[in-house]
Amino acid sequence: MNVDNPLDGKVVVITGASSGIGLAIAQDLSRSGAKVVLGARSTEKLSDVAKTLSGEALTVTTDVTIAGDVENLIESAITRFQRIDILVANAGIYTGGDFADGDIEVFTKLIDTNVNGVMRAIKGALVHMLPQGTGDIIVTSSVSGHQAIPWEPAYSASKHAVQSLVHGIRQQLVGTGVRIGAVAPGVVLNDIWQITDAATIEKGVAEGTGMRSEDVADAVHFMLTRPRHVNIRDLVLLPANQKI
Repeated sequence: MNVDNPLDGKVVVITGASSGIGLAIAQDLSRSGAKVVLGARSTEKLSDVAKTLSGEALTVTTDVTIAGDVENLIESAITRFQRIDILVANAGIYTGGDFADGDIEVFTKLIDTNVNGVMRAIKGALVHMLPQGTGDIIVTSSVSGHQAIPWEPAYSASKHAVQSLVHGIRQQLVGTGVRIGAVAPGVVLNDIWQITDAATIEKGVAEGTGMRSEDVADAVHFMLTRPRHVNIRDLVLLPANQKI
């Protein structure tokens, strides 16, 4: 291992890698010398992302609500690189609004993506990490997983579930050499909120009401580069002027 750059040569699998936080993480880790395996639903977007990366990349079209897709993502990484060092379980969707007026099918799809999709990815990665005796799993959570937010109850429920999952699995992994933690951002100005205009993003950042996807990528980079005797279980980061 390169002690000056512990990410150099690492094999990283990222779900939800075609945009937003997943894209920013892929770019950051690729710059650090990692080999990245990108999973997302859009084949075209994945191809575009791969072209922006400085290092070796593999794209695998993946819908995390489909077990076979997740299995294929994991096995494609193993076939190409013979190991998985890092999993970033980032794929997720958002819905808010009044629960009584909402569509239950939308809510259940959100749970299948944000919770079941995370479980599928973690389970697949652990099959290979545990025999290695080392590995890192980072799950993209939310401040909404740390407190109930009334305008997004289904989303908040999904992130509370993710928090509980991470905490329970972490305890089971004690002594295995595999670490797991959750990064929990507040408002991130990206396409999950239909915000793609650079000027709008910069205005929110300047006002302290939102963050860039790259800010979350920086936090993930920090988590992954701690000494092996340190496990960051939860890292919550908020815009300076977000009240929640």
